[in-house]
Amino acid sequence: MTRIVIIGGGPGGYEAALVASQLGAEVTVVDCDGLGGASVLTDCVPSKTLIATAEVMTNFDSSHEELGIRIEDDTPPIEQAARVVGVDLGKVNRRVKRLALAQSHDIAASVTRSGARVIRGRGRLEPNQAPDGSRQVVVRDAEGGEENLTADAVLIATGGHPREIPDARPDGRRILNWTQLYDLEELPEELVVVGSGVTGAEFAGAYQALGSQVTLVSSRDRVLPGEDPDAAAVLEDVFRRRGMNVMARSRAASAKLAGDGVEVTLSDGRTVTGTHCLVAVGAVPNTGDMGLEEAGVRLHDSGHIRTDKVSRTSAPGVYAAGDCTGVLALASVAAMQGRIAMYHFLGDAVAPLNLKTVSANIFTDPEIATVGYSQADIDGGIMDARVVKLPLLRNPRAKMQGIRDGFVKLFCRPGTGIVVGGVIVAPRASELIHPISLAVDNNLTVEQVAKAFTVYPSLSGSIAEVARQLHSRKGADG
Repeated sequence: MTRIVIIGGGPGGYEAALVASQLGAEVTVVDCDGLGGASVLTDCVPSKTLIATAEVMTNFDSSHEELGIRIEDDTPPIEQAARVVGVDLGKVNRRVKRLALAQSHDIAASVTRSGARVIRGRGRLEPNQAPDGSRQVVVRDAEGGEENLTADAVLIATGGHPREIPDARPDGRRILNWTQLYDLEELPEELVVVGSGVTGAEFAGAYQALGSQVTLVSSRDRVLPGEDPDAAAVLEDVFRRRGMNVMARSRAASAKLAGDGVEVTLSDGRTVTGTHCLVAVGAVPNTGDMGLEEAGVRLHDSGHIRTDKVSRTSAPGVYAAGDCTGVLALASVAAMQGRIAMYHFLGDAVAPLNLKTVSANIFTDPEIATVGYSQADIDGGIMDARVVKLPLLRNPRAKMQGIRDGFVKLFCRPGTGIVVGGVIVAPRASELIHPISLAVDNNLTVEQVAKAFTVYPSLSGSIAEVARQLHSRKGADG
């Protein structure tokens, strides 16, 4: 029986374990925090659970008056800028942690039912490969005990952890990273968010919706510098309109406690004060002290593991998946990398990882969903494509729901009309992007997308309308 050892129990690890077990391998998962990894315990699942509460509050605050919902209590009129609803952050965070733990337990039960063995501890790869091709993994538990495992193949899926600014070390009380937010019992009165990437933008929007006064410190020209520029512009406009202080081209140099609050010093000498500070400046791969380079596993300068499109590393019999590879920091990509690794090693049919079919979502309000080639790819000449963008203001369902912000954008090849990418900025964009993902993955044309029936009225109707406009332009150009 083929022996598989998986180091790390996040999406890349546990999905690989399920596949390998189904294909008849003897699987051992080495994990130190709980199955599901950071994605389930401190990152994706907790943050989206918190955002679910924020979303309800935002939707009510922003639309109840227009929709004719009357508040019969002592709340001051809306023109006084008083909030109609408030939040018990302690209760919210207890729910967040309860759901994350339940999800972790469900994953552990599923992996165990598949026949895999789960060991609590930290794994280290031994340097030498045996004559039969097997490798040794040493597992050290919390008490210092060790166990040696023999593996025909090893998958490294150890994820990452929050990057720190040397002069802004988190203390878990006032200066926080995103794994520490869920221990707060009281809502921060004034939250300074350092970092305007996906994590910073999501938490800035969520805490603003929950009732904090938020200052977002961005070292770049705009929020979400790596995303679609039209989408980022919509979100930044929404942030500012809702009262967020967005500070562009402002790099944080340090953060320190100051009385009952925090003082953040910028690189140009300016200071920003708040009651709390969230540092969200990216992640660092968990690849240190694992014996990887000694075992022949090549790393990037950033510490990420180099892999090919079937998740192989430079060391025979060693694969890697997830955030420790730096390929694309998404749970769905980690899971696919893990599955591909097992299919490849165990001789099953496998298709190499194709990042141009990956759909991604930013859980701000409105959400931003993308798939395929981007506006930057088109502007940079990487892909020749036609573009049509349709504001949601024209959509009848959006009007009914009081949705003012957002759009649907579609990219297609000029000759064939094949859909090569798209962007949706809307409530629940994460659900709406799927038909565009199907089109990209299956090389559908805008004509085929346009001909498919959509419900009337629906936000998805805008996808068909954009496709019709692109098809009409293709016909006119032809």
